[in-house]
Amino acid sequence: MDAPPTEAARPRRRLLKTALISLFALLLAVLLSGWALMRAAEPQVTGELTLRAGTGAGTDTSHWVPLKAPVRIERDRHGIPSISAQSIADAVFALGFVHAQDRLWQMETHRRIGAGRLAEVFGEAALDNDRFLRALGVRRAAQAQWQRMGEPSRELLTAYAAGVNEAMARTRVWPPEFLLLGIRPEPWTPVDSLSWSLMMAWDLGGNWTAEMMRLRLSASLEVPRINELLPPYPGYEYPPTRDYAQLYRELGLVRQDGPVTATAAAPSHHAAVRIRGTADAAWQHLLDSAPPSGIEGAGSNNWVLSGTRTTTGTPLLANDPHLGLSTPALWYFARLKAPGLEIAGATLPGVPLVVLGQSANLAWGFTNTGPDVQDLYIEAIDTQDPTRYRTPSGTAAFESREEVIRVKGGAEHRVQVRRTRHGPVISDAGTLKGLDLGPHLLALRWTALDDDVDLVAAGLGLAQATTVPDFMQAAHRWMVPMQNMVVADDQGRIGMVAAGRVPVRRADNDLMGLAPAPGWESRYDWVGWVPAHQTPRVMDPPQGWIATANHRIHDDDYPHFLTSDWALPYRQLRIEQVLDSRPKHSAQDLVALQQDEVSLAARALLPWLRKAQGRHPLAAQAHALLADFDGTMCGDAAAPLILWAWQRAMAHQLFAPRVGTERFERSFAQRTFHDALLGVLERQDTWWCDDPRSASVENCAEQAHAGLDAALQELSNRLGSDIATWRWDAVHRMVAEHRPFSRVKPLDAWFTLSWPVGGDTYTVHALNVGVGGPAHQRYRATHGPSLKAVYDLGDRSRSRFIHSSGQSGLPWMSAYRSWLQDWAQGQGVPVWPSAQDQLGGAVLTIRPAGR
Repeated sequence: MDAPPTEAARPRRRLLKTALISLFALLLAVLLSGWALMRAAEPQVTGELTLRAGTGAGTDTSHWVPLKAPVRIERDRHGIPSISAQSIADAVFALGFVHAQDRLWQMETHRRIGAGRLAEVFGEAALDNDRFLRALGVRRAAQAQWQRMGEPSRELLTAYAAGVNEAMARTRVWPPEFLLLGIRPEPWTPVDSLSWSLMMAWDLGGNWTAEMMRLRLSASLEVPRINELLPPYPGYEYPPTRDYAQLYRELGLVRQDGPVTATAAAPSHHAAVRIRGTADAAWQHLLDSAPPSGIEGAGSNNWVLSGTRTTTGTPLLANDPHLGLSTPALWYFARLKAPGLEIAGATLPGVPLVVLGQSANLAWGFTNTGPDVQDLYIEAIDTQDPTRYRTPSGTAAFESREEVIRVKGGAEHRVQVRRTRHGPVISDAGTLKGLDLGPHLLALRWTALDDDVDLVAAGLGLAQATTVPDFMQAAHRWMVPMQNMVVADDQGRIGMVAAGRVPVRRADNDLMGLAPAPGWESRYDWVGWVPAHQTPRVMDPPQGWIATANHRIHDDDYPHFLTSDWALPYRQLRIEQVLDSRPKHSAQDLVALQQDEVSLAARALLPWLRKAQGRHPLAAQAHALLADFDGTMCGDAAAPLILWAWQRAMAHQLFAPRVGTERFERSFAQRTFHDALLGVLERQDTWWCDDPRSASVENCAEQAHAGLDAALQELSNRLGSDIATWRWDAVHRMVAEHRPFSRVKPLDAWFTLSWPVGGDTYTVHALNVGVGGPAHQRYRATHGPSLKAVYDLGDRSRSRFIHSSGQSGLPWMSAYRSWLQDWAQGQGVPVWPSAQDQLGGAVLTIRPAGR
């Protein structure tokens, strides 16, 4: 039996007990305070708000209250707001209000990207990105567009900004990102909205990266070999070009230690060029500094069926645009109703438009046309006066201005950025860091930077159209980014128009946007625009359907040049196969097609993989799995995993020795080299299959064997030696990152969304396959269907859509991730709510001052 505590021990026990109670109380207080902060950060979604006099957009109209009459915001059980207003401007005010309520941090990061102001928050790590955006001048272009655009667009942008600022003024506790980073948002302005719309155009552009790749490959390859590594669209050839590889060597844009022994006519088997690092490092730095654009495989699908091809007898339209996956999702769903406007669909927080969706009479969906609307120009500095550069008619002075970049925890950076007659000098982003390119610079001509772009007027015109012909006429005002717009109306008509501004190049232009051009030669200047009414289009085709998937959308007899860099046609061909497979389709059939995981690209490579006779202990089991594999990229199967690991190994073995391992690895994260690999195997091209580093001459069969061994070794190292347990979705996961907390280990699990998925880069259900980077990140999908929608023109109550997260940007709320599983499985929520959907919803009324 224990002895009773002594008199001396009793005070110590009381002290310990008091300390434990105090610690528990402190912990409880912290938890309660955290809970109170979280609740205070949640938006007000019920009740009434009356505006204060004198509030506004924080611009030169800051004392104007744009709200003219009460607006009603009713959220359904999914968190989707339905906005009812007595004018379009008032509806847009309310849209800005709900965007700021639910996605304020997302909006803050988006505007800082466009303005080149990330370093103010994230420090030195974001400085290079800011340098590039300052050199590119997105915000300067947005300011010029704001000053030139018409009053109707200015009114809507101002009303939207006022709504954002009203929501911020009523925010009691900032979202957690602001608190953790120690910042507060500034008032929103119309130029912030325009800057972000330009960054969306940047994301959907990207031709400049293909030009940069050809420039860099010129250090080690001749033009014919570059065309094999970056092949033209299947069945077509690139336009004839000058020998740009030789041009860049002569100008010193790419540099080599020894002579190039291969010729364009007869490349040598073992021609391998060693590159001196300075120039190539500058180009790589430029690409690393720029926001991502032109990601291979990041495309979109849309198709529209007339009533003759549907089970309902009325049109059906499907759309799933493929973009970078983020948390929260890029899109925010909303419904707007005002005189002259009734629309529901996908909005972009920061922009006062419903971009994709359905109105009272129409539905429409976009895919990226991918036109060549970016050209890089090599500008020669005047050796006698470095403030001037060479032009066809002499020299001209650079436009120059100083930019101040503030850096959190560091000193300010004062930098000079320049502009030529072609556009911003983007290489200043590299030379500002001391990378020497000699007497040349690189300027970018890009349609989105023109000051007459008015996305608001164009988007409103589409939303207010009531028939397919009206919509196609309204699309003439759309300039950037160029999109393949499919459309259907409630009268039964369907159509497609590729809407956007495309430059006209001269007949004697012998580069045609494929590679950077000498800026001092006038033959490379743009000489006008393709007339808006002459871009590709079709209405009511006899087959009863129209589909686009970033493929080549015109025939050989089309009179204008759009681009040489179409996406590979695998998704389009698969869509056509399915649409032609039965006479009529239901809405559920279209949902199933959006989830289709048959990869025609995999089927093209499979015969070559099956011929590979590896020596790895798992080779026999792998062949048994591949024997029954038909190219369906199911997440629970091992064969898709083996195929992609083999494809990756083959591309590395064949191409890295020829272009340089470091350069190949840095570009590989965005390219699969599927078309190049398939071409080498079909030609049995020994020049590529032979490793120039070895004394022997390897053939393609030997490389295929070695590739299978390498793939199986990689996968067994990662997943274990029991091939029966391997699954494609064990490594192929959708990963939607949060900016910036996905890169902060303690916060990553709370902010990042991820889900196991099937499909691949080339399936209709396009979840791109990342093949570069660290081994633990290979094969994950960071691009995919940013939303999925199917619209019924006969009964809009049956229309459905979904995106990849939820409506909220607050990670503790269920609406932060509520749609993730449904998105992965193709389940939608109603575009137009029923009474059942409104149950459990909330209503907020906003009134003008004095009302």
